Amino acid sequence: MEIVIANISHIAYAEIICKTIEDAALVRGTGIAKRKPEYIATKMENGNAVIALDGDKFAGFCYIEKWGHGKFVANSGLIVHPDYRNIGLAKLIKQVIFNHSRTKFPDAKVFSITTGLAVMKLNTELGYKPVTFSELTDDPTFWDGCQTCRNYDVLTRTERKMCLCTGMLYDPKNKSTEDPKVVKENVFRRLKHIKQSLFLKKEKK
Repeated sequence: MEIVIANISHIAYAEIICKTIEDAALVRGTGIAKRKPEYIATKMENGNAVIALDGDKFAGFCYIEKWGHGKFVANSGLIVHPDYRNIGLAKLIKQVIFNHSRTKFPDAKVFSITTGLAVMKLNTELGYKPVTFSELTDDPTFWDGCQTCRNYDVLTRTERKMCLCTGMLYDPKNKSTEDPKVVKENVFRRLKHIKQSLFLKKEKK
């Protein structure tokens, strides 16, 4: 297994990456905006993605997006193929893409919005902290990218202030020499349940 910075030689995997992301969104039922192969290919061409390969078989992927004229970057589209889940691969990919982001954009704040409990846990281990959406990028293009998510109506109803996703932020200016305090998963689980009860209640009627 190897995790490398993706380049044009990996464009052949763009189709399966998009299909894996789409399938995961259907299973989860929340979050994960769809992406087109052309978009993924561009990330590879620009050196803004990492890919995990088991020989020539696709195992996992994640990419970098830049927002607000480089003030913010996001590690998006983290996905692991079903054949390689539950072996710690997501954590390894997350670490590699995070380090790559910090090297390529050292002054940028790194943020994430996610409904995935596992991703939230990984983020806290890297030093991210839960924040309100107002502390994230105000670039409308980023938020427009949520339109393919099934919960986009929640985002619009709250005027882009809240959604089922939790916003998380790593600010290099606030980097501490101490190990980050990891938020327990049950805290995120409770937060997710509260949001679902609040924002999805209309669908239960």
